[in-house]
Amino acid sequence: MSGGGFHVHGPHDHELEHAQQGGGHGDHGGGMTNQIAMFTAIIATVGAIFAYMGGATQANAGLYKNNAAIKKTEASNQWNYFQSKSTKQSLAEVSRDLTPKEGEKAKYQAKIDRYEKEKGEIKLVAEKLEADATDWDKRSDEQMHLHHRWAQATTVLQVCIALAAIALLTRKKWLEYAMFAAGAIGVLVGALAVLHI
Repeated sequence: MSGGGFHVHGPHDHELEHAQQGGGHGDHGGGMTNQIAMFTAIIATVGAIFAYMGGATQANAGLYKNNAAIKKTEASNQWNYFQSKSTKQSLAEVSRDLTPKEGEKAKYQAKIDRYEKEKGEIKLVAEKLEADATDWDKRSDEQMHLHHRWAQATTVLQVCIALAAIALLTRKKWLEYAMFAAGAIGVLVGALAVLHI
């Protein structure tokens, strides 16, 4: 209360002045605030990189799964082609066996031999396409595993940032330690993703 040039400060006035000058209750010069702010900025940056990597690996997983599906379809087409050659070969064999003329038998045998050769070539192509499809599936699964690692790391870093906000509001030292621990765990999980573990 003031009157005639005389002013009496209440306890809250002293705290407000101290806070305006950069101090906080029990913070001795804002060290905790500055430390948490700097750590939060670094963790937010790392988290943004992890989130980007998570999105990239998820997109890769989808692309690779699509490639696998395309290869499976191509392999299926080859196996259908193989089956059509087998059917033609069977018809040629029946025709060869039923024809009474020797000249006709030789003509059908030539077709049978040609179909057998073509089936061998088609089978090689179909098996290669199946192997490619399996490879694309495996690569897709690896990318999804990495996506999950990046997502786990990003989630832990988001928890770390939330702990930082709570630590700033409450000025609890144990929350600051929890924030540092969560940050370390998040970076460790991100390192596992980098190492493809």
